[in-house]
Amino acid sequence: MEEKITLAQAVIVEGKYDKIRLSPLLDALILTTDGFRIFRDKEMCALIRRLAHSCGIILLTDSDGAGFQIRNYLTKIARGGEITHVYIPDVPGKERRKPQPGKEGKLGVEGIDPALLREAFARAGLLGHVPKEGPGITRQDLYDWGLTGGADSRALRYALLARLGLPARLSTGALLPVLNQVITREEFLSLAGSLGQAAKQE
Repeated sequence: MEEKITLAQAVIVEGKYDKIRLSPLLDALILTTDGFRIFRDKEMCALIRRLAHSCGIILLTDSDGAGFQIRNYLTKIARGGEITHVYIPDVPGKERRKPQPGKEGKLGVEGIDPALLREAFARAGLLGHVPKEGPGITRQDLYDWGLTGGADSRALRYALLARLGLPARLSTGALLPVLNQVITREEFLSLAGSLGQAAKQE
């Protein structure tokens, strides 16, 4: 059994089953939003804001629309604090306890394989992360490689996100900082080039 990931930050997830899934993986404070209840739970919002400004928080929500809605809300209320985003990939399927898949047919945090969860924390720089050397990826790079501002930009972004195991719902605004977190500029240029070649062959 792999050693638990020890974190100083508080980890915020949506529900109790997410917390159950993460507990064997993490040595950390794990709090739940109870789904959309967070929108009216002023005490929990105050706690999350306080934690963001003291020890920092890690946001880990499902990769569907509801998950991103909750993530965006928490990002706003914790603005000015230390926030780390962890994203799970889009994996089709349903959780065992549920009679049918969710609206978008994707597994939530509770259904993701522990190895994939560990990879998600690693991509976010939470496993003994060493800062990357050299220049980072820029907005101009995204434009130059057709990931923004072009007719096929959305399809190319989706392909890039799929290759990196990131959710398709990741906004263009969030894309740049996430890319700089998970890959070097050289890796990006190589990947963007291969995607461009694949697109030309279709």
